[in-house]
Amino acid sequence: MSHSTVTLTQAKYKEALEEHFLTRQARIAVVGLGYVGLSLAVEFARAGFVVNGIDVDIERVSAVNAGLSYLVDVDSDFLLMLVRGRHLSATTAFESSKDADAVIICVPTPLRKSREPDISFVLQATESLTPHLRRGQLVVLESTTFPGTTEEILQPRLESLGFKLGHDFFLAFSPERVDPGNPQYKTRDIPKIVGGVTPACTALAASLYRQAITRVHAVSSPKVAETAKLLENTFRSVNIALANEVAIICQRLGINTWEVIEAAATKPFGFLPFYPGPGIGGHCIPIDPLYLSWKVRLSGYESKFISLADGINRAMPEHVVHLVTDALNQRSKSLRGSKILVLGVTYKRGVNDIRESPAIEIMHSLLGKGAELSYADPYVAQLNIDSLKLVGVVVSKETLREADCVLILTDHAEVDYEAVGRWAPLIVDTRNAMKHALNRDHIVTL
Repeated sequence: MSHSTVTLTQAKYKEALEEHFLTRQARIAVVGLGYVGLSLAVEFARAGFVVNGIDVDIERVSAVNAGLSYLVDVDSDFLLMLVRGRHLSATTAFESSKDADAVIICVPTPLRKSREPDISFVLQATESLTPHLRRGQLVVLESTTFPGTTEEILQPRLESLGFKLGHDFFLAFSPERVDPGNPQYKTRDIPKIVGGVTPACTALAASLYRQAITRVHAVSSPKVAETAKLLENTFRSVNIALANEVAIICQRLGINTWEVIEAAATKPFGFLPFYPGPGIGGHCIPIDPLYLSWKVRLSGYESKFISLADGINRAMPEHVVHLVTDALNQRSKSLRGSKILVLGVTYKRGVNDIRESPAIEIMHSLLGKGAELSYADPYVAQLNIDSLKLVGVVVSKETLREADCVLILTDHAEVDYEAVGRWAPLIVDTRNAMKHALNRDHIVTL
């Protein structure tokens, strides 16, 4: 076969993929059906694509195929409609990826106990996929990771199959930007960054996402896209840390933190309000900045801001325990033996996600100091803290009055905070949920 024939054949892969994307005839495989993967699969299915979700969790797969959503952002009725319309299905079989035109990897990237990146799920997914991948496919990594992962980890494995990237096979990175529980910004409304290994890879990835996402922003490489994602959450981590430190400062000065921030936020330029809390949680802010600082540390540079912010944020759970202890002491009570009712255990309001939730660490510490714990959360029916299995209680006059202290860790909208203010003898509020309370004598605010 001549060189010109090879070039023509390779060009056809790109042209065929682009046509399938633009006409929405492409089949899409989404690997990992968590918050990111299922939300993305639903958006592509909504756009008219045939989507197959792949997950090792048989319960997730069964739920999707039954049209039962386990995410607050995905409506079960709509999911069932997509399943019945044969636009969305799920399986545990990685070999189904061979039929896909695009394979999108959305698996977790946690931290190891050493607080270093753990990309084992990405590696496992890649190893499970590679026996079934073929020429003429686009592979996109969405899992948040350190700069260089796409080109340094995925690319060599794919090229070992004999594929020539940018010609007969295409690889890109597009960071997820899911904000669980946000009613304003759904997956389709949030601009998508894409960066391919080659210009052809970038063009194809952008073409695919434009069919389901309102706006796509192309960058020059996967490394730029990977770093942009880490910058987004490092920005949040650093500013939350500043707000947390301001909360400690305001406590020492005897003034209300929230009033200070709200006053500063009236400035129409040069200020963006961030708010303190009991700690940071979820799958992004506690983890992503450390992926960036770890990577740059390999080049001999220590990121001071990231390290400082991480230290401040990680110290907040213990600060909250001190607030509870001091509040009880001022009422001649000891933490040991006191009944603490925790309101909200998820990492943020309006979601059922407890990953990295500071509430878990706070409750662990309170138990270790001898407190008697109960909790209420409309999104979490039961919870294991160490060896103790807790079942959520109903927020009522009785449960509030029985508590020596009500500790608000997540400000879910479903809670009647007026009743909390009326019946709880002591309240430690880490979310400013009690801001409208008229009687504040029994309220301690972060």
